[in-house]
Amino acid sequence: MNRRLWLGMLPMLLAFAALNAYVGWHGDLFLSSVWPSFPRVVYWILFFLVAFSYVFGRLLMKLPYAGRLLKVVGSYYFAVFEWSVILLLAADLAALIVYACGGMTASFVPAAGWTVLALLAALVAWGSYNAWSPVVRSYEIKVDKKTELTEPLKITVVSDIHLGNTVGNRHLDRLVPLVNGWEPDLILLAGDVIDDSIEPFVRNGMANRLGRLQARQGIFAVLGNHEYYGGHIEEYVERMRAIGIPVLRDETAIVAGGVQIAGRKDKTAEAMDPAGRKPIRDLVASFDPERPIVVMDHQPYQYDLAADAGVDILVSGHTHRGQFAPNHWVTARLFELDWGYLRKRQMHAFVSSGFGTWGPPIRLASRSEIIQITVRFKGESD
Repeated sequence: MNRRLWLGMLPMLLAFAALNAYVGWHGDLFLSSVWPSFPRVVYWILFFLVAFSYVFGRLLMKLPYAGRLLKVVGSYYFAVFEWSVILLLAADLAALIVYACGGMTASFVPAAGWTVLALLAALVAWGSYNAWSPVVRSYEIKVDKKTELTEPLKITVVSDIHLGNTVGNRHLDRLVPLVNGWEPDLILLAGDVIDDSIEPFVRNGMANRLGRLQARQGIFAVLGNHEYYGGHIEEYVERMRAIGIPVLRDETAIVAGGVQIAGRKDKTAEAMDPAGRKPIRDLVASFDPERPIVVMDHQPYQYDLAADAGVDILVSGHTHRGQFAPNHWVTARLFELDWGYLRKRQMHAFVSSGFGTWGPPIRLASRSEIIQITVRFKGESD
């Protein structure tokens, strides 16, 4: 990750440190009540290492085993940390109420601590199940344009697989049969196929698994923000090309029946790609407006501009629907559509919550998913 991104993250890291002090103090208080002989210095050292293990893992990527382990530990901690803050605030409020009512006793702290730990364990277990148990969301739409197709077009959309040290071949082995079993005409990989570094993608031969996907009219991909963060775009594009999956970088394609496909560079290109990225209108300018236009754009922004440009189907990912609650309340306010389906004039917009996960392999109020879209066109028999 480059220096600009680290500087941009500095305020978040400072806030993260302050909230960790809050969580750590409660852990110290609980440990003092249930294990008073445990050395406080050892506790704080261990807590500090766990709390910042993801950062340390990023810094120590040249030490493969240590870096991978720290990143995985840090990934899980993100979810535990967020839920800990929420649960501890609730515990503190309960403590204030109990104290005001004159009922505070020495047993309150251990009781509250064990309750918080039990709830955290339940949330992690539930969230892990949601992350590793993908579901299929099916939609049927009508596009009022003509093609030479005599049957509905079957499109599978997969986004945010985040292949890396946490999500790997085992999860791909869940993806491939779910996708191929529907026998789609098109497969669209809507960005963030890899999770920053390309190293585990190469080391574990994940391209070979990905290459087992099958679609009658082709498989296309676009870049997400994490492909840019990893800094190995050219190698990634070449490895995808080698398994028959072109990565469209402000590029277009036309498949059988006259369906027109455009893949946008990710919004991150505006800051990290010297060439920037094309406006949506320029990208689709060469298309026949009387024919269907399908666009992949990793981040779900600029719906008005896409609809004005004549886009019929727009597929995106990126949001993960917050991945785990209560983050979905935030994404619902950040994006016009943070998950699911939206009709905007003639345009059908879809946002996937993603197949993989960033950070912890945990989902709450979201699921690992694949989208199946059945598209009917003008003049086609129902």
